[in-house]
Amino acid sequence: MKKTVLRAGALLGAVLVAAPVMAQDLTFWSWRQEDRAAYEQFIETFEAANPGITVTFETFEATNYNTILSTALAGGTGPDVMMVRAYGGLENVAVAGYLEELTTDSVPALADFAAPALAAESVRADNKLYAVPFASQTQLVIYNTALFEANGLDEPQTWDELVAAAQTLKDAGVIPFANGTATAWQNETVTFGLGSSLMGKAFYDELMAGTADFTDERFTSALASVNELAQEYFPDGFIGLDYPSAQQLFSSGMAGMFVGGSYELATFKAQNPDIELGVFPAPGRAAEDDKLVGLYFDGGYAVNAASPNKEAAITFVNYLASQEFGQAFANTLNNISTIPGVTFDNPLLAEVNELNQSSIPYLMLAHFRYGEPSGSVLIQAEMQKLFAGETTPEAIGEALTTGLAAWYEPFKD
Repeated sequence: MKKTVLRAGALLGAVLVAAPVMAQDLTFWSWRQEDRAAYEQFIETFEAANPGITVTFETFEATNYNTILSTALAGGTGPDVMMVRAYGGLENVAVAGYLEELTTDSVPALADFAAPALAAESVRADNKLYAVPFASQTQLVIYNTALFEANGLDEPQTWDELVAAAQTLKDAGVIPFANGTATAWQNETVTFGLGSSLMGKAFYDELMAGTADFTDERFTSALASVNELAQEYFPDGFIGLDYPSAQQLFSSGMAGMFVGGSYELATFKAQNPDIELGVFPAPGRAAEDDKLVGLYFDGGYAVNAASPNKEAAITFVNYLASQEFGQAFANTLNNISTIPGVTFDNPLLAEVNELNQSSIPYLMLAHFRYGEPSGSVLIQAEMQKLFAGETTPEAIGEALTTGLAAWYEPFKD
């Protein structure tokens, strides 16, 4: 791994000024291998203003990161500062006592963060915060604006208009949606990237209140509509099409739409700098229905509770909570920083941020990854069966409700 040296003593901008520290060597772990160059830029900025601390940035393969991190922390060899997941993924390491609690005394900038962002990096039992939230992600439909214009298409306002747009593209010899579901987590993305508006806020609110479960017709009918759309307008053999291949179908201009997250925008532009992109929330049945995107918080920056360099680690995390860092994060990575006051130079990112004002949480990630079986594991497996013609939406509703009842209290009765 390449070592980048950081020197820190005073924090940048309006960040709390810490007392000078002796030279200390911090390790900073991440699963974002593709963001290494950007983080090296951020680290250079921190270095220029903060003599005294060295930081070694190390990245690991995303799929195995949680296991690698937990094993290292349990063995006393973990990093000083680390990226951690949100929601249930955070609790796995925080409840075990591996993470330092963060407060507005140690990281003053946290006082201005939005409550949902902080909740994603807090433990539910005591509401203690253990990480600085770093990004939000939005599940929606990304489209090729040139293909839409060439075929006289506007952003659809109803589900029927979405189907009609897909048919127009198909008739023109364009693959309507590039998505495949051979990569398991893509089943979840497709389900809620397309289905959030069909399910609706009322269903979500009742689900959270414990007065509805996944057998609800609003949920199962949304699954049926998603399946019908996929069968007709996803690529031939889509259940065997993996995620990288689906990305290439879209970025190459062979497909008109891609159901995915806002994190895809930078990837598609990197794959094809000439592609012009638009975004819209998959609509509901009627034009007046709320057009909802699925929203979640992607992770945070945490401090090892057992770090021998805790003062320096807190200094670095204060930088990662600063508006200066958040602005650089948004501009460099084309990602939506959770830090208050950040603006978006990329107009498409600004549009996504605006769409976030009409959203429901990305359901399984935000609420149903706190026990076993995980809601994400269940929906991914069940939707792949539905796409293969091996189950029904109603059976999926039963399977989710019964499976989650193993640990989710509202479903136990």
